[in-house]
Amino acid sequence: MPSFQPDLLFSGGRVLSGVALNVRDGVVDSVGSPSGGPVPLRGRAVLPGLVSAHSHAFQRAIRGRTEHRAHPLEAAGSPGGRAEPAGRSIGDDFWTWREAMYAAAERLSPEDLFAVSKFCFLEMARAGVTAVGEFHYLHRDREGRPYADPNELDLAVARAASEVGLRIVLLRVAYARGGLKRFVEGSVDEYLRNLDALSKHVPVGAAPHSVRACPAEWIRDISNEAARRGWVLHLHVSEQPKEVEQCRAEHGTTPPLLLERLGALTDRTTCVHGVHLDRDDIAAIGRARATVCACPTTERNLGDGVVRADKLLTAGARLCVGSDSEVQLDPLEDARQLEYGLRLVELQRAVLDPEHAGVGGLGAKLYGIASEGGMRSLGLPGGALRPGEPADFIVVDLDDPSIAGVRAEDLMANVTFCLERTAILDTYVGGERLALDFAGALPTFREAMRRLWS
Repeated sequence: MPSFQPDLLFSGGRVLSGVALNVRDGVVDSVGSPSGGPVPLRGRAVLPGLVSAHSHAFQRAIRGRTEHRAHPLEAAGSPGGRAEPAGRSIGDDFWTWREAMYAAAERLSPEDLFAVSKFCFLEMARAGVTAVGEFHYLHRDREGRPYADPNELDLAVARAASEVGLRIVLLRVAYARGGLKRFVEGSVDEYLRNLDALSKHVPVGAAPHSVRACPAEWIRDISNEAARRGWVLHLHVSEQPKEVEQCRAEHGTTPPLLLERLGALTDRTTCVHGVHLDRDDIAAIGRARATVCACPTTERNLGDGVVRADKLLTAGARLCVGSDSEVQLDPLEDARQLEYGLRLVELQRAVLDPEHAGVGGLGAKLYGIASEGGMRSLGLPGGALRPGEPADFIVVDLDDPSIAGVRAEDLMANVTFCLERTAILDTYVGGERLALDFAGALPTFREAMRRLWS
């Protein structure tokens, strides 16, 4: 039984000095005096592993290919312009970005999907991610034909995560309308059969894509089956104003209130994004004790808007973070942007610290959202390194220039707001150090990118 002995340990929401993290059979056995073979970690801190609760690993393939203007500026109300607030220039936005994403999604082979996903998961692990919720909607070939195994692409992604060593929950996405032929399955029964078959190989969650991609009956039936099976339920919710408008036109209400009406908004539901919520939406999510998965690095990249984490927490909602489009794989950047986005909106500092929690309090709160909040969203135990929880953790260099000089009382503020990825030395899952073989994965990744974009 190894006893990891860092200078500082963040366990159970507290920073501890001079104690050991004792691990047995991949689980935290105890925190305190060493009780096993010593693993000295002088000049190091040990913190819970981070979680990307919402990922589209294949979108790593389009990184850097959408950071330019592809459409002329259009004033709102001009011919061809989309309905947006008056005076806003809307030449490029989420919807035009989606065109580029679809172009990549249409061309990926199973082999290329595996190569891109594995490289993405390696990058996640290097950034301190130990568990990922993969929101996966590539199911068929480019002509819309099912593979011999309808879960071939899902299993390729799961295998990629397994080879890296990450925990994964495969959030198999239901798509009934819109999108590409590769996304759509013929019926809710077909989707649930395939999800059940997949659950025999990998932990799963149910994931109706959104209210625009699934009719109400699909969402109701999938939600009911998820509740019966004990699966988590994840959906895109109110990412874009247009999505809210479409929902009002079809259902006479907003996406969160529709979910509440269908019985699909519960404490096992994760509403991904939740950017464009009104007061009644926030109240409904809070009543349900549902989770909102914010993806700030993607939301700022796409111009989606700012998640009102302050109002959601006040209402009783829970939060986690996700890497989403993989434009930047840094869960601590997502955590700090929950706060920084609100500072720009409110013109105030420490918006998410109404408790006046002291020097390291807000940092610890945001770190918990990025660790324990993500595990809860995925239906997994752990995220705080308490005894009995999985021994998933990262080792941080306390002398890295980004946090050098840190002390116990300001550790979590420095880690959450200042730490660079260079400070993360090792990532452990189940007490085992991950050997991150970028050199071995790079040739197949490069070849996949060449085929995709040549």
